[in-house]
Amino acid sequence: MSRYAAPHVDPKGPGDARPTALQIVQDEGFEGKLTGKVAVVTGVSSGLGIETVKALAATGATLFLTARNLAKAEAALAEIFDPSTMTLVQMDQASLESVRIAAQTILSKTTQISLLVANAGVMAIPDLRLTDKGHEMQFATNHLSHFLFFNLLKSALLTGSSSAFQSRVVILSSAGHRIGGINSSDNYHYENGEYNPWAAYAQSKTANVYMANEIERRYASQGLHAYSLHPGISATGIIGQLTSEEVMGLDQGAATTIYAAISKELEGRGGLYLNDCSEAAMGEQDGNPMSGKSAPHSFHPENEARLWKDSLEMVGLSD
Repeated sequence: MSRYAAPHVDPKGPGDARPTALQIVQDEGFEGKLTGKVAVVTGVSSGLGIETVKALAATGATLFLTARNLAKAEAALAEIFDPSTMTLVQMDQASLESVRIAAQTILSKTTQISLLVANAGVMAIPDLRLTDKGHEMQFATNHLSHFLFFNLLKSALLTGSSSAFQSRVVILSSAGHRIGGINSSDNYHYENGEYNPWAAYAQSKTANVYMANEIERRYASQGLHAYSLHPGISATGIIGQLTSEEVMGLDQGAATTIYAAISKELEGRGGLYLNDCSEAAMGEQDGNPMSGKSAPHSFHPENEARLWKDSLEMVGLSD
């Protein structure tokens, strides 16, 4: 059982006994310990992305940070941005071409990556919207963009793995994955109609879980592990516009992300769905979409393999 299980049993709100992201870094003894290693984080212009960056900055890692709006990201990260250790890269996750360019930019500066945090995402778009490739927007932004990004950075992640710290991919899913699984291969983008914003969100978040599971299955033997998770409290807007209580809530909200990224309890093992800084229990489909448990469909090797194969085709890659 995780050392952080007890404080999550009866949460009292922002600032309670639950750990913050920075506390995880300190508890794990990682302050300044990742100097010389590279971490990549997507979606750093607001909310949990900022708190994730703050905590990872304390590890000493060199950070490559992506955002659709660079000006917004620069303003949000102004208090911690250090050009010598952080590089901002523009990436619009609704555009596969933008993802490719961002990956090329990063790989032109480093050949070894030890950590990829897939943080960016959108939620419950009210009407069916398609990208220029005909992909449903939530599925494209939350899943396909990160799938392509991972595959383009994969060689660097494998090269960056070491016996002391095996490379990790941390994918922010959501308790919302419990609402439903993935569609059939001919209906990922609601080609057959009946679009529902929450069902589409659930599909994209289940896809996040499946991607992490399949990464683990394919690459664990090469020292590359992956985790999906439900993050904690989230909020929008630049940190300077939030109250101190909201900022504390965000710091606690990013704790599970940082736990997945560096926890020694997880070293050498992945393919896990995490919640509240620990491995989540397997749950039944009980009608509670915000349950901390994973859904019954969360671990499904056949659908995971099917999604991987279909995703390769959608982003124009071969296996």
